Amino acid sequence: MSEPFSAVEVIVRKRDAGELTDPEIDWVVDAYTRGVVADEQMSSLAMAILLNGMNEREIARWTAAMIASGERMDFSGLSRPTADKHSTGGVGDKITLPLAPLVAACGVAVPQLSGRGLGHTGGTLDKLESIPGWRVALSNEELMAQLESVGAVICAAGDGLAPADKKLYALRDVTGTVEAIPLIASSIMSKKIAEGTGSLVLDVKVGSGAFMKNLEHASELARTMVALGTDAGVRTVALLTDMDTPLGLSAGNAIEVQESIEVLGGGGPADVVELTLALAREMLAGAGIDDIDPADRLADGSAMDSWRAMISAQGGDPDAALPVARESHVVAAPSSGVLTRLDAMAVGVAAWRLGAGRSRKEDPVQAGAGVRWHARPGDQITAGAPLMTLLTDEPARFDRALAALEGGFEIVADASYEPRPLLMGRVD
Repeated sequence: MSEPFSAVEVIVRKRDAGELTDPEIDWVVDAYTRGVVADEQMSSLAMAILLNGMNEREIARWTAAMIASGERMDFSGLSRPTADKHSTGGVGDKITLPLAPLVAACGVAVPQLSGRGLGHTGGTLDKLESIPGWRVALSNEELMAQLESVGAVICAAGDGLAPADKKLYALRDVTGTVEAIPLIASSIMSKKIAEGTGSLVLDVKVGSGAFMKNLEHASELARTMVALGTDAGVRTVALLTDMDTPLGLSAGNAIEVQESIEVLGGGGPADVVELTLALAREMLAGAGIDDIDPADRLADGSAMDSWRAMISAQGGDPDAALPVARESHVVAAPSSGVLTRLDAMAVGVAAWRLGAGRSRKEDPVQAGAGVRWHARPGDQITAGAPLMTLLTDEPARFDRALAALEGGFEIVADASYEPRPLLMGRVD
């Protein structure tokens, strides 16, 4: 079969800052999925898109072509409305874990198709796999049954959803084109729209530990994604949230599960609770529920009941002891004063080097590895007091983790500290 276009002509058009036509976009995404367009050709096109951008029409068409590469899910048969959340990724970002069961406890079905960690950002599935027995893969039938009975599912996306994205995502990772906003937006939104949720809340992180280091780029990404969702008939809003400082008091797998359970039990770090509730309220509003305060569901234990049911339904034991790292190393505060900075990227890289994350998608992760910090910016700390505890099964990893933390925090005597707000903006 002869092809209607050649990859080279599409690459050259975008290289020269031209606009791709709808038929060109449809063809190149489909032809790449079929293997007609080679990886090196798609690499060139991805770089041309990174350098020259795409307009709204091109991004919308690219997203539609990615959706058309696979199946679409349909939740219209469920007895309750659906809402989903996507985070652009950060350090200590365990929010999905308490959020999904909390929103389910408020009467909304949450089909949370999640991913694994790569680099310094943790993966939701890696965290949950530290729970003995819990399984990540569900059939579509199991997914629907669990949404109906429990109301919350966190699992891996099936191979049938936006297969073009799976292929392109792996390519972007190894060709220096991850940061292209049109490709980030279409990657996230093709999967979320194909997933079939009725409403979507985006948590777009801003700061050192995030994809988007400044508010301008984060806002552009948020606006692009909200427009894509809205045009596809999905009620979509985005919150811009701080990721200069890591979330909560831990970054790892099992230790983040433990912190999430504390939040579901009515405790936990204040910033994790604040963000969980902010996102829950947006998800409930998107699903048309305005008479329930999710804070009440944390207080009355029903969110914890939802968590236990969700974990049990996927084979996990909610009462089992979580894995603990074999080795620990305490980082003591070098001086007394106010902790004025704790850099999310430094903490994330340290956790990754301790074994909590992976460099390649086939690498294993350690369930117990990670970093706990015992103070947050604004706290007064005394010289010699524990500042952080590093956790790993392999003590040879400590040196590289400590190197990642060099310059990653600041303690200033008699400093006044003005915290950056956790919630930095909203786009709808």
